[in-house]
Amino acid sequence: MAVSTRLREIDHFTWEIPMDAQAGMRVPGIIFADRQLLERAENDRALQQVMNVAHLPGIVKASFAMPDIHWGYGFPIGGVAATDLERGVVSPGGVGFDISCGVRLLKTSLVLADVHDRLDALMDEINRLIPKGLGAKGGRIILSRREMEGLLEKGTRELIARGIGWEEDLEVMEEEGSYPGADPSKVSDRAFERGKGQVGSLGSGNHFVEIQEVDEVYGSADQLGLFQGQVVIMIHSGSRGLGHQVCTDYLVVMGKSIARSGYELPDRQLAFAGNQSEEGRDYIAAMACGANFAMANREAMTHWVRDAFEKVFRSGARSLGMELLYDVSHNLAKPEEHQVNGNTVGLMVHRKGATRSFPGRRPEVPKRYAEAGQPVIIPGSMGSNSYVLVGTEEALAKSFGSTCHGAGRAMSRKAAKKQVRGAELVERMREKGILVRSGSISGLVEEAPEAYKDIHEIVEVCEGAGLSRKVARMRPLGVLKG
Repeated sequence: MAVSTRLREIDHFTWEIPMDAQAGMRVPGIIFADRQLLERAENDRALQQVMNVAHLPGIVKASFAMPDIHWGYGFPIGGVAATDLERGVVSPGGVGFDISCGVRLLKTSLVLADVHDRLDALMDEINRLIPKGLGAKGGRIILSRREMEGLLEKGTRELIARGIGWEEDLEVMEEEGSYPGADPSKVSDRAFERGKGQVGSLGSGNHFVEIQEVDEVYGSADQLGLFQGQVVIMIHSGSRGLGHQVCTDYLVVMGKSIARSGYELPDRQLAFAGNQSEEGRDYIAAMACGANFAMANREAMTHWVRDAFEKVFRSGARSLGMELLYDVSHNLAKPEEHQVNGNTVGLMVHRKGATRSFPGRRPEVPKRYAEAGQPVIIPGSMGSNSYVLVGTEEALAKSFGSTCHGAGRAMSRKAAKKQVRGAELVERMREKGILVRSGSISGLVEEAPEAYKDIHEIVEVCEGAGLSRKVARMRPLGVLKG
């Protein structure tokens, strides 16, 4: 029986899969979507994954799915699940292989007229400075084992101490750039080896550096320092090979533990361990290392983007207004306090392909955003708009303060390669006024705009459901892909 036959419409943007839809579900499934997005999710088995996640021990309230939901490993991408911090579990599939994959936005005081004639030079310089592509060996930062351990433990602070990045960037990063509880001793030698030489590298797939123009503003844009016509830079990357290996290692550990316990899962990819178990604590400590690697990785690329602008404009990055707006991750499990049935409880909130969306009153939000709310940075597909939104009180009540993380794939990478020609795609982008630099034409084709859902539809659902509120819309000017 199709999952869609069991769906109950709560409102125009919210749908429920009841607990009796599948034996073993401990909570219902809640999907934030319109009818068209719901149909896409059904077709790629993502709704089945929403039900599977509802089996996890200690899960609270519901198994949630954001409007950009699509099939992933164990959890759907766009999946959110919170488990009781004491009695619940943590699942690497609920975080993903690219731990702390995330996005940040760098502001400038420049407008389009300032960069129009220098865009080629800017893209060439950014392309020269930032290592990219699968593996990305020979990166610009080579660390010894001891230096890597310091980076994994302290995150961006360690990088800034080396003169890479700005101290003031830390204020507008989740966890101020250093995820607590990181323990490098819980990271395998293989993960260290894979991460060596990758700090400050873009990677491949959907990761990018994009120069953009703010082409539409709403409500509280001025509170975030955004204005019509402003040039901004968006950076999207994660924990590279190190994070991937951490996930791989602990899936094996937890899979063996599950097998010994005799616990039956609807999907073996949902392997888990208790939050307070030895395996669970070890994974959380290793995941924190992956998060610290990812945040430092984005900080290093920010440093080189600033260098590129300084060289092309022959002016200091501070005089060009190149402040960090915010850095947010969308692949993490985080211990947080939330209201459940009128009580404040500790939860382990898994957000896989989902972004934290807190109102300004939460202590996790930088003080400068106390009035506006936490910035939410949502990239579109290559060639489409991206958005800045802010978190809401409603999101806190509805989704543990979570919203979407992007457009979400509508077509597999393999299908995109069959349908799109690289040279035609580059020319199409140029005709739209978008300059493209890429380390791989094959990789570029996988990220063609038609491979993704409509970002405007995704954002409208998030706003309609109250999960986040629009602040600004950007259009791409130049794109660097891995």
